[in-house]
Amino acid sequence: MNYLNKQVIVLLAPLSILLSACTTLGPEYERPESPLKSDWHSLDNESSTSESVNVDEWWEVFNDPVLSELIHEAYSQNLPLKIAGVRILEARARLALTRGQQYPQQQSINLSSTYSSLSESRANTQPLDLNYWDYSAGFNISWEADIWGKFQRAIQSADASYLASYARYDDYLVTLIASVAEEYTLIRSLQKQILLANKNIEFQKKSLSIVTARYNLGAGTELDKKQAETLLYNTQASLPRLNIRLQQRINSLSLLLGTTPHHVSEKLSVENIQIPDSPMSIAAGIPADLLRRRPDVRLAEHEAIAQSALIGVAESELYPSFSLFGSLGLVASDNTEFTKSGRDGVGELFERDSIEFIGGLGINWNIFNYGRIKNRVRIQDARFQQSLLQYQYTVLKAAQEVEDSLVAFSQAGAEVEVLSRSVVSSERAAELALVQFQDGTVEYTRVLDTQQSLLEQEKLLTLAQTFETRSAITMYRALGGGWGLRENNDVVPDNIKMIMKTRTDWGPILENDQN
Repeated sequence: MNYLNKQVIVLLAPLSILLSACTTLGPEYERPESPLKSDWHSLDNESSTSESVNVDEWWEVFNDPVLSELIHEAYSQNLPLKIAGVRILEARARLALTRGQQYPQQQSINLSSTYSSLSESRANTQPLDLNYWDYSAGFNISWEADIWGKFQRAIQSADASYLASYARYDDYLVTLIASVAEEYTLIRSLQKQILLANKNIEFQKKSLSIVTARYNLGAGTELDKKQAETLLYNTQASLPRLNIRLQQRINSLSLLLGTTPHHVSEKLSVENIQIPDSPMSIAAGIPADLLRRRPDVRLAEHEAIAQSALIGVAESELYPSFSLFGSLGLVASDNTEFTKSGRDGVGELFERDSIEFIGGLGINWNIFNYGRIKNRVRIQDARFQQSLLQYQYTVLKAAQEVEDSLVAFSQAGAEVEVLSRSVVSSERAAELALVQFQDGTVEYTRVLDTQQSLLEQEKLLTLAQTFETRSAITMYRALGGGWGLRENNDVVPDNIKMIMKTRTDWGPILENDQN
């Protein structure tokens, strides 16, 4: 055994010298210069400020319990979000696999028993060695030293990809929350439009009854009656289209919630229909906040980091790799004619003299594939440059979305204010025109005009209120708000983890990893 120890020491000596000279190939990642300005161009001091605020639960500003309930339900039940969570587990497993490359890449135990029956016609054979058993038991190991940082760069790439999976999850969560809020707003808008249509139908029926009564008394004309009927029928005809759009929106919301339309309909009471009230102002923060808050920006940067590390992995193939390999085992045969001890059979396998050690230092260098390897490096570098440009584009796109939402939100409030006054005036005008028509002081065309105007103004106000709320939702989405909802929560629900545990041994990978 002393001899064996000496051999191992001799084998490790040159490898230790090589390890002391280790280096890491490839570039060190540096974040590209941000193209963002110091402040927003479209900032409106009345509707938006540059103050930084927490937008993790921005939907609470609408003070709508139903909306809050739907958002939390979508967070717990949305199927694509669950898929994104499981993909994080996949990335976590890939990272663990990559980290394992730092250790001996081959570790195996082998046991074998081989029977040989040789031909008597072979050259140089003796009668006693033609039929025998060989027995062996051993351990094989092979380890490639990370001289050029290939494995280290691979770990950096896998770690960045793992963080990218979290950013991708957060990006979808931001989109999901905004989508739920938007669908809910559209549903309430359509419900209100249906309510207004029914209100106008009742008003127009009253008007038609007055016109009909005057016509029967000879005080009105058939033209007045037909005009009143046409207005009523047109208003009634708008209901089927509104109902279709409403059901379609409910269907879309149910898909986001991972449930059935019937379940969603039960939550959307028509007793108190109210479009979520938009806040008076929204704190937009400063453009630099987007680099931290927007998940898609973080995703683009993590992807760039992962790609940067792959350049070093590719470059390492230009240089020789050094591997330490060896096997330690027991070998014996039942052919006593040629065994030193003179003993035979499987019992000899466990004798001290049956120990066998083979080891060495291997060098592999693809010198004849140099051109192809160089082109692989160039490919990875080109991909890295693409990722840097994609990062800068993502930042600019995020800023553009905020600028667009700032403009929309600042103007939407003014439109709602003006149209609110217009509706009040139209309601009064319609009431006065109907009274004056009953008194015979105005023609029915005046009543018709005021009722049509009221219907149009109410519709415009509802659409403006909807647009204002949607503008606020879009702005919160552009600011990257909402993904903080997962804080202190696992990305994979417990019921899914239990299913996966019963199917596969996941070890500690399924444990909650707060990132």
